Amino acid sequence: MKLRPVVLCGGSGTRLWPLSRSLYPKQFMDLGGYSLFGNTLRRIQALADALPPVVVCNEDQRFLAAAQLQAAGFAAADVILEPVGRNTAPAIAVAALAVVNDFSVPRPDAGQTGVLSRDEEPLLLVLPSDHALRDLDAFVGAAGRAARLAAGGRLVTFGIPPDSPETGYGWIERGEILQDGYAVRRFVEKPRLEDARAMLARGGYYWNSGMFLFAPRVYLEELERHAPLIYEHARKAFEGRRRDVDFTRLDPRAFTACPPDSIDYAVMEKTALSAVTPLDAGWSDLGSWESIYAEAGKDAEGNVLVGDVIAEAVENSYLHSSGRLVAALGVSGLVVVETGDAVLVADKSRSQKIRGVVDRLARAGRAEKDTHLRVHRPWGWYETLALGERFQVKRIMVNPGATLSLQMHHHRAEHWVVVRGTGQVAIGEERMLLHEDQSTYIPLGQRHRLSNPGKLPLEIIEVQSGSYLGEDDIVRYEDDYGREAHRRPD
Repeated sequence: MKLRPVVLCGGSGTRLWPLSRSLYPKQFMDLGGYSLFGNTLRRIQALADALPPVVVCNEDQRFLAAAQLQAAGFAAADVILEPVGRNTAPAIAVAALAVVNDFSVPRPDAGQTGVLSRDEEPLLLVLPSDHALRDLDAFVGAAGRAARLAAGGRLVTFGIPPDSPETGYGWIERGEILQDGYAVRRFVEKPRLEDARAMLARGGYYWNSGMFLFAPRVYLEELERHAPLIYEHARKAFEGRRRDVDFTRLDPRAFTACPPDSIDYAVMEKTALSAVTPLDAGWSDLGSWESIYAEAGKDAEGNVLVGDVIAEAVENSYLHSSGRLVAALGVSGLVVVETGDAVLVADKSRSQKIRGVVDRLARAGRAEKDTHLRVHRPWGWYETLALGERFQVKRIMVNPGATLSLQMHHHRAEHWVVVRGTGQVAIGEERMLLHEDQSTYIPLGQRHRLSNPGKLPLEIIEVQSGSYLGEDDIVRYEDDYGREAHRRPD
């Protein structure tokens, strides 16, 4: 039985601030040479019968996802863009509709796409993009058992054998024995500590992993039965889809009208078809710095050191440098995370409470909640080097062959200096090639565009000057990536 993985990328991962931010969430961030999304893709590659995945993400994450998909060799993956977040039940619904309607996988008889019959449908393997699994072989084995259950019409979730009275996870009580798992007797949503202790002692319970396996049409039928409004709006959103470069955009009005709900509440807790397959594979949802620490390799003093770090008389701590030197002396049980614009210092045991810090940043309107100094774009990235009254200095890197939009600014002028590579520049009707150490000036109100025609990255320093320097002072006339114009009112 073929499997069609569905990777859900909707989370923002605020509990891993300051590395994880809404425009660069935890599933894509560099955790020391790897990302959680990249590890999820490697998990899919270990499955012998897996087709290319369907990835569901939002507008801001689409190019991060596309870049890591390409790096993993999944050029044939489908990326569906949610106009707004509506939790997992609608996200899985549009992915199921995509697979049922076979909008990407060629039919074996004629090489055409079209609605698949029930017998032709692959099973959906739903995977969050931000979890960790240590034992890949155990995962592959559990997926095989779950697939056999799903082929018999069950909606299967993967249950993690608990080793502590965890109150941050949902729990599953198993019922009657099935051939490759158990029927679900009931779901318990984030229990009180005394209840978690009782369930752990009693046995017969699992943590709810958030991973699922089922036939797409069975899920859609149960969703229509138990959450008809979600089904109806998800169906309309999918039917109103449009293709944009390498992405599929859902109809925004229909999807925004969809009631937000999780698959657990909308379907799994109500259907008579729920089943659970045990998965003992070293699972973690990596929802806090404490869990990141627990999963990472440690030195003799129990420390996890990432980046440019010096630790003297330090024990049982997580120290992470994104660029600058981090030096720690005589401390224990700390989390220290450095980025270009923020430093977190926290007691490791209280790191799950970081949401309160992020909420304070949001109330204060601080940019550090959402963006890093380095901001990723489909053509490369830019980072802010200096910002003051009426001026800003940026470092810009353009990928080989990439092109920025044809644009204009109402409120700022720009100077560009090439420090590496070759840039193709258009300013009004003028065209020029700029090489290293050459520069140009773009007056306020002038249409302009920058491209990298070479095979090496193009790096420039941009100096902006003007009365307003925000990113929303951009009017786009042409864009290779389907982005709409930003227009800031004067």
